[in-house]
Amino acid sequence: MEVKEVLEKVKAGEMSVGEAEAYFRRQPLEELGYAKLDTHRKLRSGFAEVVFCSGKADEHLLRIYERIYMAEGEVLGTRASKEQAALIQGTFCEAEYDPLSKILKIEKKDKARVGKIAVCTAGTADIPVAEEAAQTAEFFGNHVERIYDVGVSGIHRLLAKVETIQSALCVVAVAGMEGALASVIGGLVDKPVIAVPTSIGYGASMKGLSALLTMINSCANGIAVVNIDNGYGAGYMASQINRLGVHEAL
Repeated sequence: MEVKEVLEKVKAGEMSVGEAEAYFRRQPLEELGYAKLDTHRKLRSGFAEVVFCSGKADEHLLRIYERIYMAEGEVLGTRASKEQAALIQGTFCEAEYDPLSKILKIEKKDKARVGKIAVCTAGTADIPVAEEAAQTAEFFGNHVERIYDVGVSGIHRLLAKVETIQSALCVVAVAGMEGALASVIGGLVDKPVIAVPTSIGYGASMKGLSALLTMINSCANGIAVVNIDNGYGAGYMASQINRLGVHEAL
């Protein structure tokens, strides 16, 4: 629960002062032996702990989902396999799995989404990474506009969407090959651009290294770069920027 939610429960008589005090005094982590759940992360950063599913043992993954769900009422997992999705859905029928982005989540319904984040891709092959970014941002309560397949090989496709991109509080630019999309967008907007290099491309792209170097060396201003294929990191950072923009507008 968030601090405000606890205080509202006390105000409504649904929780005693003693129960609220015990809630705030609890340890900032839950020791599971194989994992230490950061139960105070949402209080510190505004976002609860997210589960990186890849490589986790089945029993560990299931237990972690159970504990986070009990504490937060929802769980976001990234890089989940189809087998892991089946495991979680066997216990939580409300769990949703997207095989494209590999997002495995249990999400609160009717969640308000604020602001605007534009998530753009150079090509359709970049969409899995872009969807990881977009769905991460949406889970954290942000409105996302998807603008896919607008790479520089047909720049008129991008220019046709400039107004939508410029209206966003933050832009995520996802591209493989030579990674030029972020630089082009950076020269068109007055908001931060988060560049995401992908491992899409032929041999000399070196599994995303070429795009990464292009983005790091961009001559356009206002561009930050995350790791290769790190859609989650881009979605998280975009959420923080979007929140700042929304708060400033209020």
